[in-house]
Parts: sequence; structure tokens; C-alpha cells
Amino acid sequence: MADNVTSLFRTGAHSPSMAALARESGEAGPVDFCIPCNPYFPSPRMMDELTNRLRDIITYYPSSADTITAELCNLLQLPPQCVAMGNGSTELITWIDHLLVRESLAIPVPTFGRWTDQPLETGKRVDMFPLQESNGFALDPAQYIQFIRSRGTRAAVICNPNNPDGGFVPKQTILAFCDALADLDLIVIDESFLEFADAENEPSIVEEAVMRPNVIVLRSLGKNFGLHGVRFGYMVANPGLAGRIRSMLPKWNLNAFAETVVFMLKDYGAEYVESLHMVRRDRLDMARQLSTLPGLTVYPSQGNFLFVRLPVGAEGTVVRDRLLTEHRILVRECGNKIGSSSRFLRLVVRPQTDVRRLVSGLESVLYGTRRGAAVPELSTGTSYSSGTAAVDRLVSSTSGQGYQGIAAAANGMAQQPQPLTAAANGMNGMMGQPQPLTAAANGMVGQPQQFTAAANGMAGQPQQFAAAANGIPGQPQPLTAAQTRGTTGMPGGLTAVNAQGQPQGFPQPQPQAMPQPVPQPVPQQATGWPNTPPNGAGWPAAAVDRVG
Repeated sequence: MADNVTSLFRTGAHSPSMAALARESGEAGPVDFCIPCNPYFPSPRMMDELTNRLRDIITYYPSSADTITAELCNLLQLPPQCVAMGNGSTELITWIDHLLVRESLAIPVPTFGRWTDQPLETGKRVDMFPLQESNGFALDPAQYIQFIRSRGTRAAVICNPNNPDGGFVPKQTILAFCDALADLDLIVIDESFLEFADAENEPSIVEEAVMRPNVIVLRSLGKNFGLHGVRFGYMVANPGLAGRIRSMLPKWNLNAFAETVVFMLKDYGAEYVESLHMVRRDRLDMARQLSTLPGLTVYPSQGNFLFVRLPVGAEGTVVRDRLLTEHRILVRECGNKIGSSSRFLRLVVRPQTDVRRLVSGLESVLYGTRRGAAVPELSTGTSYSSGTAAVDRLVSSTSGQGYQGIAAAANGMAQQPQPLTAAANGMNGMMGQPQPLTAAANGMVGQPQQFTAAANGMAGQPQQFAAAANGIPGQPQPLTAAQTRGTTGMPGGLTAVNAQGQPQGFPQPQPQAMPQPVPQPVPQQATGWPNTPPNGAGWPAAAVDRVG
């Protein structure tokens, strides 16, 4: 039975569904640290109302997508002509790729798999910008711009926060990025997990996106509302871009469950906002508990999940399978994410009781009865494909070189630094390389997630760890100073590059030593919805008090 259950992980790029696990095991579903949804919403009161409406929901046709979208726009105070709703954000990603991505797309990796796989499946060139493990997987927007310019990429994506690491880029830095690349065909800012962030009061760029000619903001409702099975998300853009996507969507692409939830939201705003508070609180506590495990590295996150690196000698597929079969705990092993390896797990934020069970299970699997001892070599795990046809074809067609081979051949850059290397991808075997932030460096022992502004890339820090990332001996950089000097014609003030090879006009951080973690003041407000609802709608204002 255990072999049958773990074999389900070898059949796709994503983890098996909870229904598939339950069918195969014949048991109730495991404790879920894999699917990144809100564990506190819908509230019991809302779930009871959905249950009472179930017969009508599944019996009758839903209203048209235009009707459902109009209600969502009324709630968000957005013009309907600037919004398109999809049957999950992946439907919108599919149409964005088909209609708006002409030849190439740039994306930092590791990230959500559909942003790499979807364009590859339609024959586009995907330029993958590696987030450095030694830099805590923090995105350096200035270097990302250089990379895009050097490749001649025509579309660019930033996931904010990024999945799987939870990395966050401040709003003003995102807007500067968009303005610097105003000549591209398309820029997508995927804000699917932004509702869980509390680094800024108003981190979304939805209002600014509608005034820009080439910017789309993608948002998810299923993740925020704990309703992945309902399948609904939306995008915001100027009327021209939104209209092109909306014109291709089926009239009834949204189901009756989605309609029911959207029309119920105005009555459950307080419960939703409180659920976000609880997730943020649990994220701090979960990071603190995990950071006590010897050899485990926990990365800063603004999502509803934590990216962790397993201790030396631990193999992710083995840890995942043993947690599932021995402890009934489901986790996301990230070996099939481009730019990651099997030494990394993404762990969804859950209530404290569940986290204690996770920590106990990890202690058993990683250390046995010798907690605190050196981690034993677990095994090499099971070798299997990524489960993504396009990625597997890419790997096989380049004799295992992956995107390096294709990128070099396609662009004639055989002698230039390649965007993906084993070291840049955070693979095993990085002995002697600067290590990412440890629990101690993050200030997470006894005082969870005391991440400073510099470490998190807060206001005025677009290059979160620029000094460390740029000074790594032997670390391949996406673009050297020599290759970028003299670049001209960049919009938004980026008319040249400086002596260090960085575009002028883009905000640069000042090199500084890593500050010592100190207790951070609790912000008085955090973001709920990006806009204020109409008077009397029953939905709380966007700025809400944070629960510590």
C-alpha cells in the first residue's frame, strides 16, 4: 500500500490530489502541508451556508462570467472592463501565453511551474533567471533587467511573493521594474499569494497596472479563500489587454460554486480578514519551530508557505515518502521545480497543533532517536522524470544540459555565462559556497521571523542581498559589466549602465554588512483587499489591523 501511495508522486509535475491519495490509501487524507491554501477560510459559518446551498449549486447553471465578474469588481472597486476572471489562474496563464507571448518569456526560477512549462509547450523560448541559493533566493531586479536586455526577451514575469520561496519585492521596486521595461510586449506580476504578505500596507500594483500599456496583474481567489477546488482567479490590466483575454474565455467558464462564493464575500469579509491575520501569525510560529531542527534552513517568506533546505545527507523524496507513509503528513518536495533540487521542501503554513506534528515527524525521519546528532544518509531516493512533458523533452534534447544547451544554441551565446548551472540552481555539491541565511542569521531562535528590511528587500532595497550576491567567487552572473556597458535606448531613465554594469536610473542599494536581528515593531496595518469596497457593502477596508 505504501508503494502504491508514493508512486502517485511519479506521474506528474505537481503533487497528487488529495482525492487520489485517499483512493489509493483507503484512508482519510493526511495532514496537508502541500496545497498552499488558507486553512482558516471559509469560516464554519460560511461553510454551513455553502452546505445548505449545495443542491442548488450543483443542479443549476451558473450565471455568465460577465455577471460574476461584475460582482467581483463591485467588491474590489475595479472597472469591469479591466478585469477577466478565469477557471483558476492557470486558465488565464494559458490564454496569456497563447495571445500575448509572441516568442520569448523571462522568469526567475525556481517558481510556479506553469510559468516555465506553459510557454515551452507552445514552442516559446523561456529565459530562466536563476535565483541564487547563496543569496537566500532573493530577486535582484536590476540584474534581472540586465538579463532580459541581454537575451532580447519580449515578455517578463515576476511572482510576488514567489512560489516556492515566498520572496517579496516592494511595490515601488515592482513599479520601477515595469517602467524600466515599458517597451516589452508584456510584463506579468503574479500576485497570487500577495494577500498573505504583511511587509507593506498596500503592496499590490492593481491600480497602477490599469494605466500601463503592457502590464497584467494576476491574482488567485482559490488560494486566499482556501477553495482550490472551486477554481477561480482573475487578472487586472488596461481595457485592451483585459478585453483580449476576456473575448477568448467561454461564456460559462466559471462554475456555480465560484458564483456562490463571490456573491457571499460581502457578508464574510470580517472572517476573511481574520483568517489572513491567523495565517501571518502562524507563519512566524512555524518558522520558529522549524528553525530549531539541526541543519534545517528556513528562508524568509511573505507567502502562506515556507521554503526549507533539508540537512546534509537528507534526500527530499525519501523524507516526503516517509512523512506520508509513517506519519500521514503530506509535504511538497521541490526536486521537479526548475532551479531547485530534491533537498528543498515547500511547507504550507498551518495551525500550531499541526506544526508540532510536522516537527515531530521531521525529527523522527531526519534524526531517528538521536535528535541533534549528525543527519544520517537517508539514501539517494527514487530517480524519476519531472512528470512535465515539455521539461523532460528539454532535458533529453540537450543530453541533460537542460536550458543551458538550448539557450546557448538559440542565442549564439556559447561563450557567455549561462543562466542555469548546477551551482546557480541550488543543487547539492555546493561545498565551500556561501550558504543562505541560517536560522540564527534570520533571528528566528526564540523570536520568529525577525527579518530586517535589508534581508527582505523592503522599501528602498530592490537588491536584497546585492553585496553578497555580487561578490561570490566563481558564481556565474547572468550578465557581466563588460557585456552590458554601453547599452542604450532603455526606457524609464535606463539609458546606460554604470561602471559596475548596473542600469542607471534603477534604484540601487548601498552595500552594507548584514545587520544583527533585532525585534521589529509590529505594523499597525496590513493589506487585506487591494481596494476599499463601496459604502455599505459589508467588506472591511483594505487596511486592517495585524494580529501579532
